[in-house]
Amino acid sequence: MDILQGVKTIAVVGISDKPERPSHQVAQYLQQYGFKIIPINPMITEVLGEKAYSGISAVPAEIQIDLVDIFRKSEDVLPIVAEAVERGVRGVWLQEGVINEEAAELAKKAGLKVEMDKCIEKELKRLAK
Repeated sequence: MDILQGVKTIAVVGISDKPERPSHQVAQYLQQYGFKIIPINPMITEVLGEKAYSGISAVPAEIQIDLVDIFRKSEDVLPIVAEAVERGVRGVWLQEGVINEEAAELAKKAGLKVEMDKCIEKELKRLAK
C-alpha cells in the first residue's frame, strides 16, 4: 500500500486509553507491527507506553511524524488534517466510517497521500496474506 511506504511513525488522533476501544486496539496492533505510535488525545497523558499529546502541533518538532491516523467524527477531521498539512506529514488515514471530502481534498492539494473510510489494521492484515 503506497501510503505506508517508508512510514515509521504514526500519530494516532483520538486514541483511547481504554483497551476495548478500536482506537486503542489498532494503535496496539500498529506497535506490534513495528510502527512507533504518537498518541494524540488531550484527555490522557500516556497510553501503550507512549507520552500522549493534546494535538499534532503539541508534538515536539524533533519528533518525525510520517502518517496521521484519525479516529474522530467526520465533522471534526478538517482542522486535524490542516494541522497535519502544516506539520508536513506524508499522509493522513481516516479510519472506517470517517469520511470528509473537504479534508481529503485539502490533504491531496498539499501533496499528502490519503486513505479514507478504511481500517489501517485490516488493510495491513490483508496485505500480509
